[in-house]
Amino acid sequence: MSVEIPVIETDRLILRAPRLEDLDPLCGFYADERSHFVGGPLDRGGVWRVLLRIAGHWQIRGYGVWHITLRETGEMIGHAGVINHVEWPEPELGYGIFAGFEGKGFAHEAAEAARATAARQFGLTRLISLIDPANDRSKALALRLGAHFEREEELMGKPAHVYRHPEITGGAA
Repeated sequence: MSVEIPVIETDRLILRAPRLEDLDPLCGFYADERSHFVGGPLDRGGVWRVLLRIAGHWQIRGYGVWHITLRETGEMIGHAGVINHVEWPEPELGYGIFAGFEGKGFAHEAAEAARATAARQFGLTRLISLIDPANDRSKALALRLGAHFEREEELMGKPAHVYRHPEITGGAA
């Protein structure tokens, strides 16, 4: 089984398929306490399993999360894309930027591009974002992307705020 993962290019970023060489940058992200919003901190083995889940999601669902790299250097700086695990109420636009790259608009640029591609190529036109109630940065980004708070939900035994993104029609953001 094989799926072709589209490459997304923006002015400053390239969103691409996960790769084996992404393990070390992901380990850096998941070693940081900030990763607790997405299941961390994790040791190297835990991060390996995250990388496998990201790759496997593409294989099983046909869509998933891209790894964000800087166009100029190729350095991996985060992730953005669609997550739809069996515990999820519906497909989610997820995003995260590594420490040191926040506050530069990268997350917004990547999430907007991922959302538009999800609508155009996969027919996912009305996504949600599931956000930890304490994650103020993620809530601010969801609002900047035009999402609105819809409801609170329990996800894997923890509270999550559901933010609804505007419907994308005609294949454009």
